[in-house]
Amino acid sequence: MKRLRLNQLIYMALCCDLGIVAKRMIVPAANLITDALHIPGGIGTSFSLMFLVVGAVLTGQFGCGALMGVIQSGIALALGATGSLGILSPIGYVIPGLAIDLALWALRQRSMQAAVMAACISGPLAASLTANLLVFRLHTVPLLLYLCVACTTGAICGLVAIPLLERLCPLINAPARQKGNIR
Repeated sequence: MKRLRLNQLIYMALCCDLGIVAKRMIVPAANLITDALHIPGGIGTSFSLMFLVVGAVLTGQFGCGALMGVIQSGIALALGATGSLGILSPIGYVIPGLAIDLALWALRQRSMQAAVMAACISGPLAASLTANLLVFRLHTVPLLLYLCVACTTGAICGLVAIPLLERLCPLINAPARQKGNIR
């Protein structure tokens, strides 16, 4: 990863903080939905990971999603907001960060909208699979429902992130959005 400028580090830190705050605000309402469906969750995680996507796009460098996942997991551990993963929550943040980086990298030659949407879906999907592997151990039908909820909320978050990034990138002179490419 290239050396990050101070303003990029500030964007990353702000996105990490906003992700934790957004998750804490969304989780009570999201629990009403997930309790009715009898699945473990995933809605609040999508909103938290949306800010990792925003930060990764604003910095424009591969690896920023994983780095922000490490930072966000440290914040979550410090605040005691670890959720069902407990002490394993860093794994639950870093793996989705890597998935976000890989989605943005794989679609770097496509439009920003396609890359952001793919990243917003792949992050929660990776988080759900990680949580299922480490904690929940759901079987076929509940697992498919859990993954569908994660993908759906990820897509909704993608629809929120795209206009946000379209407004932020020109304002902060983000490096990689000159010709519509992500990186």
